[in-house]
Amino acid sequence: MRDIPRSPTSPAFWRSPLRGPAFTSVLGLVLLVGVTVLFVTGLLSYAAYNPDLAAVNDKTPDKGLLGFYLFDWPTDPHWLYRLTQGVHVTLGVTLIPVLLAKLWSVVPRLFELPPVRSVTHALERLSLLLLVGGGLFEFTTGVLNVQLDYLFPGSFYPLHFYGAWVFIAAFVSHAALKVPAAMRNVRRMRRGEPEVAGDGAYGDETGAHEEAGGPHGGAGGPDGTARTLVAPCPDPPSVSRRGALAFVGGGSLLLFATTAGHSFDALRGTALLAPHGGVEPGPGPNGFQINKTASYAGIRAAETGEDAWRLVVTGPTGTVRLSRAELGRLPAHTARLPIACVEGWSTSDQEWRGVRLRDLAALVGHEGRAPDVFVESLQRHGAFRHAALRSNQVADPRSLLALHVNGAPLSADHGYPARVIVPAAPGVLNTKWVARMTFGRL
Repeated sequence: MRDIPRSPTSPAFWRSPLRGPAFTSVLGLVLLVGVTVLFVTGLLSYAAYNPDLAAVNDKTPDKGLLGFYLFDWPTDPHWLYRLTQGVHVTLGVTLIPVLLAKLWSVVPRLFELPPVRSVTHALERLSLLLLVGGGLFEFTTGVLNVQLDYLFPGSFYPLHFYGAWVFIAAFVSHAALKVPAAMRNVRRMRRGEPEVAGDGAYGDETGAHEEAGGPHGGAGGPDGTARTLVAPCPDPPSVSRRGALAFVGGGSLLLFATTAGHSFDALRGTALLAPHGGVEPGPGPNGFQINKTASYAGIRAAETGEDAWRLVVTGPTGTVRLSRAELGRLPAHTARLPIACVEGWSTSDQEWRGVRLRDLAALVGHEGRAPDVFVESLQRHGAFRHAALRSNQVADPRSLLALHVNGAPLSADHGYPARVIVPAAPGVLNTKWVARMTFGRL
């Protein structure tokens, strides 16, 4: 019986025959594509809030140069945010097995001795710390926020935003160093060639292993064995590396199957691991997904009644106060639009009916070019009690102050007496229980 070292700093401590450059390289290339898509869709999600429009839209102030890419969020296609945020959340959950398998495959590298051999090596180790720590932080906070509904109120947005930039900086520098070797390893695996120790998608690829006089030489632990991804004393294999990759892929497929349905009405019952993945909230025209209920938001029935509620609309020519009945006598329009949430879930297109935002702007002196608008809600609890919409959103003929949905008056949970609905906007900007709208310079 072989004597198994007890210290993880010894290469012989790591005995899995699955670890190797090819296994790690395949996972790394999958993450290269997946993380790139995650980062881009994350940036798009942030831009969709129009954070440079008004302070109430920006949950990440003082972003400085990190906001260089921001642009006026469009209203076409009307399902844009439904697509980008659905991909962001679903892909993030789907990649979890790949990320965990990748970290497992390279964990011996984290224990190599000496921990720092040169300034260059110290910088590489620092980037590695940021890469591993940043990846775990981003995936963990993202999943917790999605599953537990605003787990970090008031702080999740900046934490996730700044964490993403730290992670992507380390990721890009790591990928620049490792992608060529990863491609070589995958080609070797496909040709059935033996793995080359030290030429992995992770670790020292300078040839130091050759200088030490053998495939397991090089700067390593106290026993002089190289820090390679191939175990020097592997246990007998119980599964092939291809089988292990298939297992990881199967895990990702399972998570995809139990998450993706949150964006499709017919499949919503399959979204066991996604928020709002259960049955629809009741039958009838208002029987589609919601985020905040009227009870959660602190809405009181007495203040939304016909005698009590008035919409206050303000612009350059003054202020008008409109009851729900008076709004109902204004020209009504219909738009078929979805609700899409930052948590990744969305609804199919619902048929909304109400008054165009640009027509309300015209009532208070904004004829012609539509202005920006500041919307205030009766909501007392939760984020985004107020929101700003850009002029292009106000101008879109499908942007409504909705009074009805699917042929019926709005329910309390869907924003009665009136709510905003705008094409391609995040759900939180489609303000419910609207009390006041101020058109003009914000």
